[in-house]
Amino acid sequence: MNVLEFEQVVVGYDRDPVLPALDLTLAAGSFLGVVGPNGSGKTTLVRTMLGLLPPLSGHLRFPNRRRPRFGYVPQRESVDVSFPLTALEIVLMGRYGLLGPGRRAGRVDCERARAALAEVGSSDLCDRLYHTLSGGQRQRVLVARALTGDPEILVLDEPTTGMDLPSERSLLDLVASFTSRNMAIIMVSHQLGAVSDYARWLVLVPGRNIPVIVGSREQILTSERLTEIYGHPIAVRSVDGHAVIFVEHECDAGSALASDRPRTGA
Repeated sequence: MNVLEFEQVVVGYDRDPVLPALDLTLAAGSFLGVVGPNGSGKTTLVRTMLGLLPPLSGHLRFPNRRRPRFGYVPQRESVDVSFPLTALEIVLMGRYGLLGPGRRAGRVDCERARAALAEVGSSDLCDRLYHTLSGGQRQRVLVARALTGDPEILVLDEPTTGMDLPSERSLLDLVASFTSRNMAIIMVSHQLGAVSDYARWLVLVPGRNIPVIVGSREQILTSERLTEIYGHPIAVRSVDGHAVIFVEHECDAGSALASDRPRTGA
């Protein structure tokens, strides 16, 4: 069953469209990658999905006749680390939306927060101060925080930024496992290679006011399609079952797929 549907939705701010009209469906238990260069409109699209921005036109529908519960994992750099909070206290914040105004977290909420840390393999971090954790540890704590709200749709904003490849793969393996419980995943990234082995469906956002491309991984991850979209000769190869995406010739540093290290879908 679909949990979210866009019908000719135009996203933007005030009366200023950022992206042309878009049709999109998100099914329960699916993994959707929203990919494009920085500043292309990915954040505006996701804010509309989350209900933080109303569509400028078109229809945003929730087939269950209610807004699904969202869990949101922001970029690590956007989280203030100046407060002396433990990992458990950070995770417990994810329960606030379920408590209602004026209610304080109780024993059940603390148990759910501990369980969420266990789900992401970080039970040992409960009493550690958040600002003392490594980047990968912080990311898992933020995922646990999102899980405590029992989301039906989990949205992750650039979750692999700054991670080495083994940590990146470990995190994405974890996130992908949540689809087995019928949770829909939306992962936002400017690195197409980071999601190419995980997202079954892709939303490619080339840039402001440029038509968005929506399709399956097989439809979008072709050399011909990516070369047409990005305006550079892009090669797509399969190595040990993983998609490897790279610019065939030397390109300018601003290329959407340029990277300072080799990338694979893992």
